[in-house]
Amino acid sequence: MVPGVTPVSTVPAQAQGNDARRPPARVRKVPERPPAIVLALGLFLAARLTGVVVLVALGRDAGRDPFDLLAHSWDSAWYVGIAEHGYGRVEHRWFGVANDLAFFPLYPGLVRGLTEILPIGAGAAGLVVSWTAAAAAACGLYAIGARLYGRGVGVVLVLLWGLLPHSVVLSLAYTEPLLTAFAAWSLYAVLTGRWAWAGTLAALAGLSRPNGLAVAAAVLAAAAYEVWRLRGRNVPRGLWAGAALAPLGWCGYVLWVGVRTGDPLGGYFAVQRKWGSTYDFGVGAWRFARDQIMGEGRFSYTMALVIVSVTVVLFALLVADRPPLVLLVYSAVLLLIALGGAGFFACKPRFLLPAFPLLLPVARALVRTARARPWHATVVVAALAGLSFCYGAFLVVHGRTSL
Repeated sequence: MVPGVTPVSTVPAQAQGNDARRPPARVRKVPERPPAIVLALGLFLAARLTGVVVLVALGRDAGRDPFDLLAHSWDSAWYVGIAEHGYGRVEHRWFGVANDLAFFPLYPGLVRGLTEILPIGAGAAGLVVSWTAAAAAACGLYAIGARLYGRGVGVVLVLLWGLLPHSVVLSLAYTEPLLTAFAAWSLYAVLTGRWAWAGTLAALAGLSRPNGLAVAAAVLAAAAYEVWRLRGRNVPRGLWAGAALAPLGWCGYVLWVGVRTGDPLGGYFAVQRKWGSTYDFGVGAWRFARDQIMGEGRFSYTMALVIVSVTVVLFALLVADRPPLVLLVYSAVLLLIALGGAGFFACKPRFLLPAFPLLLPVARALVRTARARPWHATVVVAALAGLSFCYGAFLVVHGRTSL
């Protein structure tokens, strides 16, 4: 090409005229996919709604009132009672003395506050709080999974959590959804360097359930590691605030119960002992497992043993996956509290429901499977859904042990 000379087109004029008269090609519009977090929340809600439908159907077949099953099953009745009348209920049971001081105050406090605002009873308010908290927890799980391993893992993590065998608890007036919501967002705050938020949410988790202590332990461990990594230099001020706030919720309630019972340091643990709940470093759990293996145990007990055993394997896989320290400590403390406590073995899978980081290795493996063999992943999810819906409904309607 000669500089300054305009090139002459080699395309015939007739061809150029035909191109000019040709109508523009139609561009096929590809439907936009919903944001991944919307997909995750939608799948979670669909899973839990299906679980509720199965629960209601089985309950009606057994002559049980559906609302009563959802709002007043097992511990739900204790929380509703605290919301309506405050603390002070004591009952003598076959295992000892049941005192409502064993139940932490944030959930019944929220239920009571909702009944003051809306014209609904405590049972309905309990369901509103639980369902809202479950949705918030699902969003927190997605945020963690997506940040660490991508949006696909975030979506699958939420779906797996909603399809656990004991995920029926997420549809009842129970405290596990509330604890998981505060825990997930507290851990996410640590991962994103928002230390003050992490400590505040950890304190609220500590007011939700006894094992909410695991969130404070995780925040404190992550803060200590960050100080060590920085060699104590240029440590963010928010880190110190978060570390100071994290244990306040759990410690504050335990001390309040102690003062109320006349034993500031040991009062709460005395209440738990009367419930039959003590910490014996796993001796009671080992004896229970031995009796179930050697003798004839109830189906729910056997399932609880299987679920706890699988949880231990999942923790080993999580350790091998080398996750962030805050997730590892959180899961480890939850596992230690659940396995080390004596009494009510059938409740241990529920105690482990907030330990969602244990599902991360499974979520990652399922995402890889879905990309290589979609039908295999579909079969796995369908099997988990069937187990979750049927077993969860069985536990609530026909279970003879505390959920």
